[in-house]
Order: sequence, then structure tokens, then C-alpha cells
Amino acid sequence: MKKITCVLFDMDGVIIDSEFIHKKAYYETFVSLGLNVSEDLYKTFTGSSTINAFQKLVTHFNLDKDPNKLVLQKRECYVNYFENDSSLHLVNGVEDIIKYFYNKGITLILASSSAMVNIDRVFNRFNLNQYFTAKISGADLTNSKPHPEIFEKAAILGNTAKENCIVIEDSDNGIIAANEAGIFVFGYKNPMSADQTLEKADKIITDFKELRKYI
Repeated sequence: MKKITCVLFDMDGVIIDSEFIHKKAYYETFVSLGLNVSEDLYKTFTGSSTINAFQKLVTHFNLDKDPNKLVLQKRECYVNYFENDSSLHLVNGVEDIIKYFYNKGITLILASSSAMVNIDRVFNRFNLNQYFTAKISGADLTNSKPHPEIFEKAAILGNTAKENCIVIEDSDNGIIAANEAGIFVFGYKNPMSADQTLEKADKIITDFKELRKYI
């Protein structure tokens, strides 16, 4: 591995343990539509943008619904859970590794499929803006993970060659996106994302402290 000067972070499941909130918000929306969405189908949404997920859903069930309106409905449910669930917390050890990278002068870029309004909500609540040079939202992109666009743009925002970047991801879609972008990717085995195999990651970690061996 070459000298690492830029780290590209996913957010949900890597920085914040919010996957369960997203899942509750999605299923609240599915129930309101009278849909029975299997775990296998839901698993394919992990790591994708919300609009991409609802476009898939509308096609799969042949729904006469506007995916954009479904995104807003789901977001309303998410915000309700986010603001009222006091147990929501940062992933164990991530704040320490963020500060470790920052203090070493490494550029940090947030590359998340979440909407910027949700990213800002997390970053403001947990005071993370000070550490990151830039943030990319799924809404800023033409294509969703597993397409590599998000990480290609993140490396450009970090003003860093791909070989000097790493990605930290907890989803298979995100890992494939990093693979396709040609960027070394660490798969973080988050217990909350147990349905993700991480099999295409360059290395799998279970504790962020492990990253200190490489950077």
C-alpha cells in the first residue's frame, strides 16, 4: 500500500449506527404502500441512494408512484426517528480514528449515499464538520453505489491520486463502488450490518484501531 494521504468515509454504518433507523423508516413507508418487501430485496438497497432504492421498488412492484415523493415520505419518517431516538450514537471507535487521521494531516472526505440534509443532521449533532474537507451526498451524483462515481469524485475533492486514498465502507454496494473506482477499500464489519458479506473488500476490519497499522 502506498502512502495514504486521504481517507474517504461512508457514513451510515461506518460513522453512525443509523442503519436500524433507516430500516424502520423504509419499512414504515413500505407498510403505508401495502407492500411486503422481503429481507433479500431490502438488502439490495443497502449502500444505495434513497432515490435509487425507490426507483428499484417502483419497478419491482410495478407501482404507479413517483419515487421522488416516496423519498420525501421515507425522509420524514427517518427525521422523526433521528430526532426522537436518544440511543442513536457514533460507531464505536470512529471518533478516535477520525481525530487520529486529522491530527496526522490526512485529508478526510465524506462520501455517502444519504441526502445532504441527513449528512448535515449527523455532522452537526456530533460536531464532525471540523475534521472533514468536503462531503458528497448521493443527491450530488448521476449514479448510485455500486457505481464508482461517488468515490471518483471524492478523490478529486480530496485533491489526491487514487493510489494515495483509501475507502472505509460497511456495505457490499459501497465496496464494489470502491473496487470499480480503483481505490483500496477496508470493509468495516459492523454488527448492525450483518447481512453484508464484505467479500470484495481488500481488507476486512472489525475495529477501527486496526487502521493504525496501515496509516
